[in-house]
Amino acid sequence: MARSDRDAEFTEYLRARSGWLTRVGYLLCGDWHRADDLAQTAAVRLYRHWNRASRVENIDAYARRILVNAFLDEKQSAWSRFTFLHRGTIEREAPALDADASLDLRGALAKLAPRQRATVVLRYYCDLSVEEAAEVLGCSTGTVKSQTARALANLRVLLAPAAAIELEGITR
Repeated sequence: MARSDRDAEFTEYLRARSGWLTRVGYLLCGDWHRADDLAQTAAVRLYRHWNRASRVENIDAYARRILVNAFLDEKQSAWSRFTFLHRGTIEREAPALDADASLDLRGALAKLAPRQRATVVLRYYCDLSVEEAAEVLGCSTGTVKSQTARALANLRVLLAPAAAIELEGITR
């Protein structure tokens, strides 16, 4: 493949899917700026391996795996502890059916451990099977199941007070 054809094909793919990569990145890290950085890192890595990636059956799965690996690499790096001292987020306006529930869920997701958050995002946002999530994360299906179960249990605990307060306010 000629370099200009390769670049045009990559540019077309990225133009169509960059928003999706950023949204998945946001669900992983909970910060739009970091999500943009993760998507950019994934795009650079994808470009480096575009000859291989363009031949796979599902390029989105390839890109998603790169994105998740970039997120997990960042969380394991000592550098991330020093570069992200400010935890405030700048929210983009988005259509929301229930803004309060959405904010509660985002806050609860942010409190999960990185691997638990990754399994929840892959399983329930990206709609991957246990086997597909295990392949993306490079672990066994048992690990995906246990991480997902722990994540859901933690989410139930984290979201329960908000639901209880909401119900208490309704009954008064």
